[in-house]
Amino acid sequence: MVTSRASQPTLLIVDDAPESIDVLRGVLADDYHIKATVQSRDAVDIARSTRPDLILLDVMMPDLDGYKVCRDLKEDPATRKIPVIFITTLSDVPHESRGLRVGAVDYITKPYVPDLVRSRVKTHVALHHQNTELERLVAARTSELVETRLEIIRRLCRAAELRDNETGMHILRMSHYSRLIALAAGDGDSAADLVLNAAPMHDIGKIGIPDSVLLKPGNLSRDEWEIMKQHTVRGAHIIGEHPSELLTAARDVALCHHEKWEGTGYPAGLQGTAIPRIARIVALADVFDALTSPRPYKTAWTPEVAVGFMQAQRGRHFEPVLVDAFMKALPQCLEIGARYRDD
Repeated sequence: MVTSRASQPTLLIVDDAPESIDVLRGVLADDYHIKATVQSRDAVDIARSTRPDLILLDVMMPDLDGYKVCRDLKEDPATRKIPVIFITTLSDVPHESRGLRVGAVDYITKPYVPDLVRSRVKTHVALHHQNTELERLVAARTSELVETRLEIIRRLCRAAELRDNETGMHILRMSHYSRLIALAAGDGDSAADLVLNAAPMHDIGKIGIPDSVLLKPGNLSRDEWEIMKQHTVRGAHIIGEHPSELLTAARDVALCHHEKWEGTGYPAGLQGTAIPRIARIVALADVFDALTSPRPYKTAWTPEVAVGFMQAQRGRHFEPVLVDAFMKALPQCLEIGARYRDD
């Protein structure tokens, strides 16, 4: 059975000697799609654009030697997983050890033995394909586990909503505010998404607060306020301790989102960077949405008044750098607030 050219694995040969490329092409062309260059400086760009299944790389080249090219390939996220086999006349142990240290998977020495070349290339291409498929399966399973945890969080938040005066729109808004603040503070998309998904758990502990306190329309007494403050500890207890990054972040948010930068918050009176960063971000988002939302016991503040309060609390309630990030993200936060306003 003849393998179609489109389905053949791709090899990239990098060698400054055209005759060496011709020999390898003759040995391998029946089973592989061959790309080749005599310019070592072009190797990374070609590998990045063609994504070959394996690279055959000469060690001794006049421009960049193979060791430098291999290091560059392994430092580039787009090419680091492509296996590299060095082709060389240098067959002594020190040279082979150096090549393996910079990331090569094997050596083939000149002059070539065709059967050996075919065997080693076939082995490493097969291993590469197996590793790629394994990574795909692991990624799919990981995605499934993350989605399951997110769904558990969503359902717990729905349970909390049934007992609280605050609406689901509050949770939606403050979660998106949190993500925007994280991005404005320099976090990448992955870290900002973690904030987005952990923020909804900030008040999960209110499930454990008695209705007489949680739903009281007037001001709380001192004793009632002490009970209300326990929602942070109860929330951390509900989430528990788990190695999952998401659940760890959610626990930090639930426990510490009422801590204050200057150390006067609760439940532990943490100060400054002792407060988990994710909780410092969520605190900003939670307070801003609480101020700009109507409640049975108050009218909504205008965004201008609320922003003035947030700025006045810079270095007191809130971390100064995060207040600056909040101000940078404010136009997008106001758009979120308008899109998901309470009915």
